[in-house]
Amino acid sequence: MTNESLRICLVEDDELMGEALGERFEMEGFAHDWHKCGRDALLALQRRRYSIVVSDIRLPDLSGDALFAELRQTKTAIPPFLFMTGHGAIDQAVQLLKLGAADYLPKPLDVDALIRRIRELGIALDPVTPDNCVLGMSTSMRRIEQMLGRLASSDGTVLITGESGVGKEQVARRLHALGEGGNGRPFVPVNCAAIPDTLLEAEMFGFEKGAFTGAMKERRGYFEQADGGTLFLDEVGDMPHTMQVKLLRAIQERTVTRIGSESPIRINVRLVCATHEDLRQLVIAGSFREDLYYRINVIHVPIPPLRERRDDILWLARRFLEEQSAKRGGTPFSFTAAAERILLSHPWPGNVRELKHCIERACILGDHPQLGPEALLGDMPMPAAVGGPAGGTLGSHLDACEKHYIEQTLAAHTWRIGETAETLGISGKNLWEKMRKHDIAKPDKRTSA
Repeated sequence: MTNESLRICLVEDDELMGEALGERFEMEGFAHDWHKCGRDALLALQRRRYSIVVSDIRLPDLSGDALFAELRQTKTAIPPFLFMTGHGAIDQAVQLLKLGAADYLPKPLDVDALIRRIRELGIALDPVTPDNCVLGMSTSMRRIEQMLGRLASSDGTVLITGESGVGKEQVARRLHALGEGGNGRPFVPVNCAAIPDTLLEAEMFGFEKGAFTGAMKERRGYFEQADGGTLFLDEVGDMPHTMQVKLLRAIQERTVTRIGSESPIRINVRLVCATHEDLRQLVIAGSFREDLYYRINVIHVPIPPLRERRDDILWLARRFLEEQSAKRGGTPFSFTAAAERILLSHPWPGNVRELKHCIERACILGDHPQLGPEALLGDMPMPAAVGGPAGGTLGSHLDACEKHYIEQTLAAHTWRIGETAETLGISGKNLWEKMRKHDIAKPDKRTSA
């Protein structure tokens, strides 16, 4: 019995290999179509949705990399590509990874490894193109997108966590839109850390006219403003203890009482909270109520930092370019290849927010609509080992930056390849290739001169 929800496009001209893989796919329950040449596969991919493409690089007419490139140019929805390659085409496969392919497997093919990789990709991925992504192109953000689709029909309280600038509000807005937010219902964002403690209760719950000095007229609080929609409480970990008690009561009773009134007002809101802090540690420290923690942590959505989802960097950067182009009368901004390498090599400690500000600054200050590294760098810190005056070509300078960053990350993870590759947002195979390219080896394993 096949699993129609996961359909594979197999592109392989070798009869024995194609038949063997087809039989194994059937045994695993994977639906599949087998194409023996690239042109047939191209037509099929333009007409039908596939979950994954498994393609040889060397094909009799249109090569696997040409097939991938043509799909990218036509903006056809592109499923994850798994390439099969002989030893002589590994450099070609590595280049395909940089362009967005999911992975490659060397020949002779380990079929069990292929099946494991298909299962990993198939659990959460729909066909993807830069134009049909909402939150990001990376595996982690597409999994979050899928999770939000399941959460949209529920009313459970959601807690979104992640470093500052990762895009917690964008995730909350996407959840709102996937629910009933598209019907014009309100989305009310509140930064709890930005409101003085003395005003927080009045802002949250509202007040009646004359309730205190300066209350010249009645005011609806954020809960009432969000009635029927979504209330997004950002930086909820910074809420003072006295306010936590009142928030817990509002969540439990689904009512609020304005300051100066004795009449409770029933509210119907979808509550989404967010924080960059570890709320569990705040509970242990006694600064955050344990009962409130469990009440808001019904469904947890953690967002990884941008440095751990590097597939999103250029996708986001290009979107920010489009925004800047629209603001400046349609100026067609673009990146040079060197600029893209700079963007990919930077660790982005400020996450998406830092990237957005970097692009905005470059568009404002740049002398040319095609942005190079000099337009992007600005005050972006460079590693000390490579931050001095450039003593060669730009390419050699960027290679030095990449080598230094990889060595730093390897050292931080005590040279564990898997953890380092995950932090860098690349595959272990890609990391090995870069280590060979830059002659990077563990210090105690270097040969003596």
